[in-house]
Amino acid sequence: MVQDFLQYDFLQHALYAGLLIGLISPLIGVYLVVRRLSLIADALSHVTLAGVAAGLFLQKKLNLFTEINPIYMGMGFSVMGSLFVERLRRMYRSYSEIAIPIIMSGGVGLGVVLISAADGFNVDIAGYLFGNILAVRTDELQMILMVATITLLVLILFRKELFALSFDEENAVLTGVNRSMVHFLFIVVVALVIASSIRVVGILLVSALITLPVATALQHTNSFRHTLIASILYGELSVILGLVAAYRFDLASGGAIVLVSIMILLCVFLIKKVVYLIAR
Repeated sequence: MVQDFLQYDFLQHALYAGLLIGLISPLIGVYLVVRRLSLIADALSHVTLAGVAAGLFLQKKLNLFTEINPIYMGMGFSVMGSLFVERLRRMYRSYSEIAIPIIMSGGVGLGVVLISAADGFNVDIAGYLFGNILAVRTDELQMILMVATITLLVLILFRKELFALSFDEENAVLTGVNRSMVHFLFIVVVALVIASSIRVVGILLVSALITLPVATALQHTNSFRHTLIASILYGELSVILGLVAAYRFDLASGGAIVLVSIMILLCVFLIKKVVYLIAR
């Protein structure tokens, strides 16, 4: 098994892509969960679906942008969707959560229309819906590396501002934090991470890789830093074990990674329960 990963380029690409996504997805997931915005990942993933469908439609029906990967179109849609979410949240200050179903329903509706216009569901769209980490190409790996670099830079440079806004937004603003700029940078980073993750776990499952490792870490951590570290470790473990299972048993990579994440969460639940019973 190890020899295969060292010998074949496609397995190396899959491993590198998985490790990068396993790092940045839980990293932004911690901030989303703390800020009660975990569902925004679902909304933006559906907007990404509309972008991918638009790219496939332009290529197949209009013979345009044939050399451009549809995932880049999905990334552009995701970024625009993230900005629209922030705009709606400001418009509905008392009901800010309504922005998420609005964006999600719009993304699904546009995606379905464009998919049907581009000859319906086929092998191409299935790979984006459910993920195919074993099919990650060199250019896609480079794109994931670029997104990971941007994400880490933003989270490192603005770590204090993000932490302050996540736990006490009003006090952070009073102390001089530029809320609008930090929100803008963070939501754009979230959109980029979601769009770049779809090759690994798929559009329909990307939110799971963002939230499940965080949910697992919250079961036994008692500080923000420990939650960050544990979430990344669980994310990387899920990707590695899911990738091995997908390759060994010829399974869908996205589903395998998510199922491994759920199994890890259940194991932590069980261990915590056993420790509690023993302590009593």
